[in-house]
Amino acid sequence: MSQAKQSVVTWERFRSGKTFWEYLDSGIRNRELFLENYEKTVLSEEQRTALQELASRPNGPHHIMVIGEDWCPDVYRGTGVAQRMAEAIGAELRFFERDKNKDIMQEYLNQGQFESIPVFVFYDKDHREICHFIERPQIANEQLHEVQKVLGPTSPEALAAELGREPTEEEIREARAKARERYLEWQRTSPIWAHWRVATVDECIALLRAHL
Repeated sequence: MSQAKQSVVTWERFRSGKTFWEYLDSGIRNRELFLENYEKTVLSEEQRTALQELASRPNGPHHIMVIGEDWCPDVYRGTGVAQRMAEAIGAELRFFERDKNKDIMQEYLNQGQFESIPVFVFYDKDHREICHFIERPQIANEQLHEVQKVLGPTSPEALAAELGREPTEEEIREARAKARERYLEWQRTSPIWAHWRVATVDECIALLRAHL
């Protein structure tokens, strides 16, 4: 989709965003998760070659904007992927926090209404938008049930059904804390989570090819 001429993301606005490393060092609470996903993202030779070929075109990707928030698993998984793609093509990447940049987010609403994150926006050297990617790869949408399996029951209703009685506030807090621990461990060890990083690169390459 071509960037509207009235976009609020001018060259000057783009350059006001944080680099990947600046964002990681800005006091975010999930820094280690951003870093871990970045370090575990290894582009294949095929992916690297494809990105470099696309970037070599006159209207190819030159710089990338990411919109996100640090609490979102899709963001701390995906931002490191975007940074790896930027490194592969020598592109400048800038990160914008969604809730501090609502005017930018309004240009990239999922299905015209949802503030889904992350958003990656690929621009050419003249700061014309080539295409954008929203939230997660299709395979992740198809496999979201795997996350629910890992989390288990966490809502008061689900816990009541499991316990056969209404859960206490302490039991709800404990169940949610344990679910988060399981989820983080799953992220670190699951081939499914790792494949979502790979699939993100492949979908971005496909998007770029389709628009170039």
